[in-house]
Amino acid sequence: MNATASALNLSAVAAPAVAAAAADVPGASCSGRFVNPITDVCWSCMFPLTLGSIPLFKGNKPDTPNPSSPVCLCPTTLPPFVMIGLNVGFWEPVRLVDVTQKPFCFVNLGGVKIDPGVGYPAKSSRSSDGVANRSAYHVHWYIYPVMYWLELLTDFLCVERMTFDIAYITELDPLWNDDHLAVLIHPESLVFANPIAVAACSVDCAASTAGHVRNEMFWCAGCQTTMYPMTGNVSGEYGNVQGSLLVAARFAYKMHRQLLADGTSGPKASCRKYKMPIMDKRQYRFQMVNPVRHTTGPFTCPAIGVSSVPYESGKSFPIKGEDYGYLVWRKRNCCVTVVP
Repeated sequence: MNATASALNLSAVAAPAVAAAAADVPGASCSGRFVNPITDVCWSCMFPLTLGSIPLFKGNKPDTPNPSSPVCLCPTTLPPFVMIGLNVGFWEPVRLVDVTQKPFCFVNLGGVKIDPGVGYPAKSSRSSDGVANRSAYHVHWYIYPVMYWLELLTDFLCVERMTFDIAYITELDPLWNDDHLAVLIHPESLVFANPIAVAACSVDCAASTAGHVRNEMFWCAGCQTTMYPMTGNVSGEYGNVQGSLLVAARFAYKMHRQLLADGTSGPKASCRKYKMPIMDKRQYRFQMVNPVRHTTGPFTCPAIGVSSVPYESGKSFPIKGEDYGYLVWRKRNCCVTVVP
């Protein structure tokens, strides 16, 4: 984290003090609150809990593909050079993410604003060019291993054992603040920058909302439109909840593309995490925790691409500003040792 932050800080010092497309939000104040790791978490989002392909606790959320066998064999460096275990799958809350139009507004840290005086300025509030609404957001990405803190499933070696930290701040990242520079990390976006590819995302929207995320359509964010560019600039936004979810999904994809996030789901992840430069959209769920906590009901913890229309009413407060916080749930498949 320190190396990443240092690199981004050096880039920000060299970056222009004012971004041409950014405009300050007049009279805006940072809003938010601390996330309660017990009452603000939708604990039913931890399910399904599986043993191989067998559901132990089904829950009411769609799942990702699991290993077919309940037994796993993983190579080790010590005799007998193989670990025998059980293939376990579950969902784990591991990250928090701020999505805000105000620089250095830490929504999930109580709405505190800490401006070091460097980096990119405030993002623009919603505007229209006569064709589509346009907005832009900054993102803050936190390490937030709730299950480890509360000692839930502590016998599972695959539960993330880390401490709370601020892992990434986009105000210091020129690639997040410039669509043209961002192409450096996703040149394939030039292939999908056409009406046909964008229109195809309507299929992903319908499938995601029905509980079947189309991972082969990796360039789509379902009902939130497209994953490209991997920046905070959103065109065609119809609502703040939809726009903030799109930005959160794009940033997760960006973390994978920069090899700062790993693949943790599916048979391939049973023995160890692996690098996943093209993110598996099925691996994540985003639960709103700011400005309101969304912990109950059929639409909690939506997967990437699911329509926000059924639940976004009452989740936005324009008077306070467009400051959102999400708890990031990640699917984890792992081999739990039963024989040393």
